[in-house]
Amino acid sequence: MSGEHVTLDEAAELEGIGYETIKKRVQRAPEKYHIIMKQRETGGKELTMIAVSSLSKKARTAWKERQRLKAVAESPGIQKEEPEGLETPWYVNEDVDYFIENHKKEWYKAMELGNIVREFLDYDERGRTEYAESFAQERLGKGKRTLYRYAKSYMEAMAWADKMHKKDGVNYDFYKVLCLCRKPKEAGTFPSFTPEVRQAIKNIWFNEEFAQNQGTKEMLYAKLEVLKNTYQWKKIPSYPSVVRYINYLMEDEHMRNAWYLASRGEREYKNKVMVKGERSTKDLKVMEVVMGDEHTFDCWVAYTHPNGKVTAIKPRLVAWIDIKSRMVLGSVMCKDANSDTLKESLLQLIYRDAGSVPRYIYIDNGKDYTSKEMTGSDEFDFDDVTKGFYRSVGIEDFHRALPYYPWTKGNIERFFRTVCDQFSRWFASYTGTLTGSKTLAKIDKDINGMLERGELFTLEEFYGKWMDWLNNVYVVKQHSGLKKQGEEFTTPIGCFENAEKYIKPAPPKSQATVLMLKSERCYVRNVGIKFAGLTYRSDDLCMLIGSYADIKYDPHDMGTIYIFQKGKQVCEAYAQEFLDFTSENGVEQKALKEHFAMQKKQLKRDKEIAKEASIPFTEINDQYAGHNEVVGGTWKKTPKKKKTGNVISMPEDNTYRNGFRVKKTETKEQEAEEENNYISRKAEEALEVLRAL
Repeated sequence: MSGEHVTLDEAAELEGIGYETIKKRVQRAPEKYHIIMKQRETGGKELTMIAVSSLSKKARTAWKERQRLKAVAESPGIQKEEPEGLETPWYVNEDVDYFIENHKKEWYKAMELGNIVREFLDYDERGRTEYAESFAQERLGKGKRTLYRYAKSYMEAMAWADKMHKKDGVNYDFYKVLCLCRKPKEAGTFPSFTPEVRQAIKNIWFNEEFAQNQGTKEMLYAKLEVLKNTYQWKKIPSYPSVVRYINYLMEDEHMRNAWYLASRGEREYKNKVMVKGERSTKDLKVMEVVMGDEHTFDCWVAYTHPNGKVTAIKPRLVAWIDIKSRMVLGSVMCKDANSDTLKESLLQLIYRDAGSVPRYIYIDNGKDYTSKEMTGSDEFDFDDVTKGFYRSVGIEDFHRALPYYPWTKGNIERFFRTVCDQFSRWFASYTGTLTGSKTLAKIDKDINGMLERGELFTLEEFYGKWMDWLNNVYVVKQHSGLKKQGEEFTTPIGCFENAEKYIKPAPPKSQATVLMLKSERCYVRNVGIKFAGLTYRSDDLCMLIGSYADIKYDPHDMGTIYIFQKGKQVCEAYAQEFLDFTSENGVEQKALKEHFAMQKKQLKRDKEIAKEASIPFTEINDQYAGHNEVVGGTWKKTPKKKKTGNVISMPEDNTYRNGFRVKKTETKEQEAEEENNYISRKAEEALEVLRAL
C-alpha cells in the first residue's frame, strides 16, 4: 500500500469529500501527503498522484475493498457468477424507495448509525483498539466487535457503490445506509412450518362448522396441539407464528373470501362478496321496464279495523318504479298487501299515473306477485286467467327476481333506502330500520302510549304526507343515478316527461274491472256448486251437473258467482244461505214453489233434448223442408258512440270479448246504461273496498 498512488479525484471519492477540498488540504499541509507527478498517456499536463498511505483509515479501507472487487472482476468466468466468498449483498438488488416506504424506522436508525461509523473510521491516531472499545460502549452501548462489524459492512457498501457507479454512472450512496439495516424477511416462507402443519391449519380454519361458529385462533391452536399428540409431531410452531400464518393466508394469499363463504354461507357470500354486474339503463325508454315491490315503513300509524278497533301498525307500501326515469308510480298503502292490492297498484299506474301500459315488468318473487292469478295458469279455460293479470292488461312479459337476491332489484331497493333516510325518519313514531343488523339500528319508543294520546297519524293522513313528499320533493330533486348515467334530464319527473317513451294504450276500464274478480274451478253437484262453505244454485246450472265449471266471484260479495264454461258465460248462481227461506210460519211456500218449478223446468228441458235426439235421421230433411238459411247477411246495426278522443287498446281476453262485462242492448239508452248492470256494479264496489285499504 505504501507504494500505491491514486489521483486526487479518486482520493476525494475514498475520503468522501469533494475534489477542491482534498486539493486545498494538500496545498495547506504538503508535508502530510506523499505526492508524485505522473505523465498522462495522452500527453498534456501531468497528473498529481497521492499515496494511499497518506489517506485516512477510512479511505485506505475503502481502497482495499475496491482492489478486492477489482481482482474479482478480472477473474475468469466473473460474467457468469460471483466467486465463492463474495456473494452479492442483499441491498444491491433492493428497491430503496419500497424499503423506505415500508421500513421507515429502520432506515432512519441506519442513517444515525452510519454517522457513528464514519466518525469511527475518521479516527487515525494511536491506540485505536482502546479507542474502539470506549467508543463502542459510549456511542453504541455494545462491544467493539459489533462496531468492527458495522465498519466492515459500511466499507463493503462503499466499494459496491463505487463499482455500480462506474458501471452506469448512477449514485449508489444509499448502499451505505441499507448495509446497516437488517435484511427484510421474505413474506410467506414460514420455514418452521412443515407441510402437515400448514395443511392442518387450513383444514381447521376453513372447516364450515368451525367458521360458522366464529372459531378463534386460540381454539385453532388448541386443536393443533391435540393433533401434535395424535400424530406424534416433533413440534409445532409457536402461537404468534400460527397467528401470523393465518393472517398471511387471509391477506397475502387472498383467502379471506373463501373463509367468508365458509363462515357466512353461500347466500350471504353472494350478497356481500360475489362480483356483480352494473346494468345500464341509458338505452331504455320510459315505461319500457318498471320494477315492483313492497316496502314496510319504519314508522307507525293508527289503523282502524273493520270492526272499529284502532291499533298501531307499520303501513305497507306497494309501488312501481320506472327503471329509466326512477319515477315512482302506482303507490298505494295498506295494512297487509295481497294480490288485490297489487292489482290496484298496477291499475293506478296504468290509468292514473302513466296513462299507458308498461312493456315489461320486473317483479319480486313473493307469492303476491307470482300467484297463478297474476302470472297465468293452464288450469282454467278463462283466457284472462290462462294469460294472467299481467298479460291481460297488455304487459308483454314479466321477469321474476331470484329469491334471496335483493341486489337484482337494486333500483327499487335503493329507493326504499332513500324513503327510510329522507321520509320515514322525520316522523315521531320512527323506531329504526326493520332489517337493521345492529342493536343501535332499533329505537325503543312507547308506540301504544302515542296511540292512546292520539299522536299517531292515521293511515289516510300518512298517505297524504307520502304523496306530498313524493310529488314535491322526490320527483323534482336531482337524482344521482340519472346524473351518473349521463341523462339529459336529471330529475325523475323531467326524465319521465321528456325522454323517449314507450307508449301502449291502456285497455278499457271496464275490462280492468272484470279482471279484479277472482277465478276458481268447481264441481257441479245436483244441489249446485259448493264453494267457500256456501251452496250456489241456478236454473241454468242444472245442465252442468256432474261436470266441472269455471267461476268468477267478488271476494267482498259472495252472494253471487258467475258460471263459465269454455270461456263463455253460462249463468249467475246465488248462495242459498243468503236467501230468506225462513219466516215465523216455517218455510215460505213461495221459495218452495220456486224450487219445485226449477225441478220441473229442468226435467222438461232434458225431456225435449232427449226427444229431439231420438228423431230418426230419415225424418230430419222433411222436418226442415222449406227453410232457407241465409249466409253472409248483415248484423243489426247499433248506433255508434261519439269518440271521446281517448285512445284505448283492443281487449285481448275472451272473457271480456264474450260479453261478460255487459248485456246485449239495442237502443242508445240501454247502451248508455250498460255500465250499471249488476256485474260491473259489484266489481266497482270491490275496487272501492280495495281503495279504502
